[in-house]
Amino acid sequence: MSKAYDLIIIGSGSAGLTTAYECRQAGWSVAVIDDMPFGGTCANRGCDPKKVLVGAAEVMDQVNRMRGVGIEGDSKVDWSKLMAFKNTFTKERPKSTEKGLAAAGIDAYHGVASFESEDSIRVADNHLSAKYIMIASGSRPMPLGIDGEEFITYSNDFLDLEELPEQILFVGGGFISFEFAHVCARSGSKVHIMERGSRPLKNFDADMVEVLTQKTRDIGIELYLQTQVVSIEPRGDKFLVKGIGNGEQVTCECDLVVHGAGRIPALYNMELNKGNVEQSKHGVVVNEFLQSVSNPKVYSAGDAAATDGLPLTPIAGMEAAIVASNLLNGNHATASYKAVPSVVYSVPKVAAVGLSAEQAADAGIECEVKTTDTSGWYTSRRTNDGYSKIKTLVDKKTNRIVGAHAVGNYADELINIFTMAIAFDIAADDIKKMIFAYPSVGSDIHYMI
Repeated sequence: MSKAYDLIIIGSGSAGLTTAYECRQAGWSVAVIDDMPFGGTCANRGCDPKKVLVGAAEVMDQVNRMRGVGIEGDSKVDWSKLMAFKNTFTKERPKSTEKGLAAAGIDAYHGVASFESEDSIRVADNHLSAKYIMIASGSRPMPLGIDGEEFITYSNDFLDLEELPEQILFVGGGFISFEFAHVCARSGSKVHIMERGSRPLKNFDADMVEVLTQKTRDIGIELYLQTQVVSIEPRGDKFLVKGIGNGEQVTCECDLVVHGAGRIPALYNMELNKGNVEQSKHGVVVNEFLQSVSNPKVYSAGDAAATDGLPLTPIAGMEAAIVASNLLNGNHATASYKAVPSVVYSVPKVAAVGLSAEQAADAGIECEVKTTDTSGWYTSRRTNDGYSKIKTLVDKKTNRIVGAHAVGNYADELINIFTMAIAFDIAADDIKKMIFAYPSVGSDIHYMI
């Protein structure tokens, strides 16, 4: 079948759907293509289902912290019931997404999309052409190039585990590893993490990560740093994972090996060369309007685009809205990444927004850097939490907050307040004058800057 559209979108996640609906509302004919269940990674096999599991881990952590100071008795995670609860958030999402597209008059195609020319796409037996094409295909796990890589379980499969294995090893010390590792440890598994670097979560403040690392080890997770996984070998119904750490071999036997070593843009099998679409290791190479530098008929947003934005769902949505505006009104809108919060949903959480101390120094910004251990503060002590810290950076010249970094059970909500301050240039002195609900983590901010 052959059919022509105003816009073809590859990907049905946050980026693709945002642009699809806005352009369709403007009267454009739109098609959306995806080779995965419709709705994207975040809703189906990423952020949303993950945080349901994290919620259970947080409850278990609270119970364990309060045991002996008012809470007694044993609690445990029933994995099968927890997964059934998680499924209530994901089971109907692909179907509801497709119903929404159909109701809006947007055509949906299942299959791998590949370019046939600069303005045409092939998906299965369908040959589609369009005035414009948007690549919003998201990301996929990064290939590791190790022996036995075929035995690795990926995050989407982990989120469908019917039973939780006794021994689990995570390859890499990134977001996925720490978030899932803390869930598994609170659910009764023995957990190992092998990270090739000298410290995990290298994009976050070292002082905050140090606190998380300590908590990670304190709950029994084995964390191997400077250890490169070199092979995975099946041993009956188990796996033997071999790594090299500080010149010595490290081995670990486990029931499941999970990929947590980062992701790359999902551009494979797309035959971008036929569409004259330039790509780099960071994604489709785009200009400031999120338009391909080599094919003006192509735009890209989200994890598939090589922009300065972090690979986060809110960034995908923001960039997609910019693409829609530029498609409908001509190139005029550009993205701002001035205040973008990022959170690792481990237990406790690690969060950041704005500049690090090193980045501020490199930019020539003289800052007052204030680092405070808040584990002894009321907000932490009332739930017997000994793992929390905050670091703030205030520009001495402008009295504006330029960065904030936190670890703790309230780190995500705390960082949202600092994000607002950075986004709207609120002076540090003005924040100190604000009245926050008391007692709350917000009411502690006065003493953090």
